[in-house]
Amino acid sequence: MATKSPEAEAAEPPKSKKMLVIVAVLAVLVVALAGGWFYLSKQQAAALDEDEEEEVAAVVEPSGPPTYLPLDNMVVNLADPGGERVAQIGITLEITSALDLEKVKAYLPTIRSDVLLLVSQRTADELLSREGKEKLAEDVLTAASRHFKTPAAKGKKNAKDGKNAKNASNGNPVRGVLFSSFIVQ
Repeated sequence: MATKSPEAEAAEPPKSKKMLVIVAVLAVLVVALAGGWFYLSKQQAAALDEDEEEEVAAVVEPSGPPTYLPLDNMVVNLADPGGERVAQIGITLEITSALDLEKVKAYLPTIRSDVLLLVSQRTADELLSREGKEKLAEDVLTAASRHFKTPAAKGKKNAKDGKNAKNASNGNPVRGVLFSSFIVQ
């Protein structure tokens, strides 16, 4: 058997101390790396939360008063048998803001054409009922909205004034349709 010399035994304790120091340094390094990773992931999560909040803020409707765009009165032959009934309708579009007014004005001729086509498909009996008028307002809103990014959701009517409920801002500047005159002959 080999016995260790006193010189070899004296050399071993520094070796184990070195190993202990190396293990301690590695442990501190691992803890520091884990802490740094945890800190950076929290920072990144906070930045993503801020981005989501900004997106939600962008989806919220403008808080200012709406802008109104009256269309010229339209006289339309109705789809009644005999073709003798006409409707004279005045429509005002409710726009989200004054900034969007020019965007809607660019599509005004096609919006008017769509409205004329929609009204000419209705009968006098349909237009004389409140439900018929509300359905026409929803259809006009949908037709006016098709020119923009996303179509407007069919909103429920406000019982007080008969206009469409405000749409969530979805890229569509047209929020509602109001009737300024409605005559069926």
